Amino acid sequence: MTNTALDLSDSPTLLSALLDEQFSTDGLADLVGPDEPSVPWEVWESALYGPLATLLRRPGKEFRARLVEAGHRLGGGRGEAPGELLAIVEALHAGSLVIDDIEDGSAYRRGAPALHVTIGMPKALNLGSWLYFWPYQLLARLALHPSTELALRRAISRTQLRAHQGQALDLSTRVAELPQRELPAVVRVITSLKTGALMQLGAQLGVIAAGGRAEQIAAAARFGRELGVGLQMADDWGGLASESRCHKGHEDLLHSRATWPWAWLAESVDELSYAKLTHLAREVARRDTHPEVLAERLRERLGDTPRERIRRQLRGALDDLARVAPQSAVLSELKRAIDALEVSYG
Repeated sequence: MTNTALDLSDSPTLLSALLDEQFSTDGLADLVGPDEPSVPWEVWESALYGPLATLLRRPGKEFRARLVEAGHRLGGGRGEAPGELLAIVEALHAGSLVIDDIEDGSAYRRGAPALHVTIGMPKALNLGSWLYFWPYQLLARLALHPSTELALRRAISRTQLRAHQGQALDLSTRVAELPQRELPAVVRVITSLKTGALMQLGAQLGVIAAGGRAEQIAAAARFGRELGVGLQMADDWGGLASESRCHKGHEDLLHSRATWPWAWLAESVDELSYAKLTHLAREVARRDTHPEVLAERLRERLGDTPRERIRRQLRGALDDLARVAPQSAVLSELKRAIDALEVSYG
């Protein structure tokens, strides 16, 4: 860890170190039981440790862990937040990526083949589920006051429930099958339950663990949720606007996913224009038309609207947090980090 609160450039090292401890001789004995026979290391490495280590070393933004650190400072925590606390939200996120890739049929993740492509679906599914449960073991290692641990456990389990409900909606919703007037609300709920819920957890964890006040916890939750919505907006639009990320945008169009560009169009264009766009979306989903044809049409229709909406959403999230911490240096650091993230999405 570095001494800069929002610089977690070595967080893969942190996750790897915690993983090594989990699969150390003592860690395995604690999990399996000291009286049980040992399993050869090569078996553990093939079954779980090796794929996990490879996945957790892939480069990512680790922004959720940065939110935990920021929340810890906002809540009055002394020194750096414990590594286990930072790792909780990143482990949950990594697990969600593995499971989402399976459910979405995605072949690539973070510049490399998706895990289910390299190790097979059964092992990848088990690994993703393992990452959903590992946070509770990390939490137990912190030896927090029982009331604090209970509050954190409830926040984690609620996030998992909400994210699965959001994923159910995401998997079941297709742009061309939903009435125009209903699409914006559905996209908002999906985003709030998925990206929003995980960002909300990241913002809450540090404040709760540091013993922050109820109003600080509530403000952090609102900030994280609205930030998550803004970053999902940026991610969805980046897939259409950025040439380097067009594979993601094309994948969304091929699967007719309910994304923010469609929500903005549903709010701004007339019924006939929207019907023509959804007709083209059906052609793309049938592979009769290349997705870039539809992507170009969406870019033309939306113009500068996406960037304005994204910027307004992200600034609104920060303004809400500023009401409970108007003079905090954390706000300035968060703003710089969010600005960098916004640029990275294209």
